[in-house]
Amino acid sequence: MIIPAPIETRPALSSEDAHEYAGWFRCLADGTRLLVLNTVATAGRAMTVGEIVDRVGISQSTVSHHLRILAEDRFVHMRADGTRTLVTVNPDCLQALPEAAARIMGSDAP
Repeated sequence: MIIPAPIETRPALSSEDAHEYAGWFRCLADGTRLLVLNTVATAGRAMTVGEIVDRVGISQSTVSHHLRILAEDRFVHMRADGTRTLVTVNPDCLQALPEAAARIMGSDAP
């Protein structure tokens, strides 16, 4: 008779983590926001809002709106540089987002 190995249990998400992760995924659940984030993430350097507008072909007010939302959830960092705003991707997201997805799905982190 073969006895199955015990099922490993993984720690359940805390309510706090679940709400935090939900906010992250809610933030990313917009195609325009993903386009803006990808533009910044693949630039490899800080970008001005004007550069982002030129690359994505969306109005400045729309880009600024999406950048504010991305900054609230810490996907991007924004800092003033004279009269312009410089935008960079938050490198911590490269690790935190896949780990969050793995925790939600109960698997080992990537």
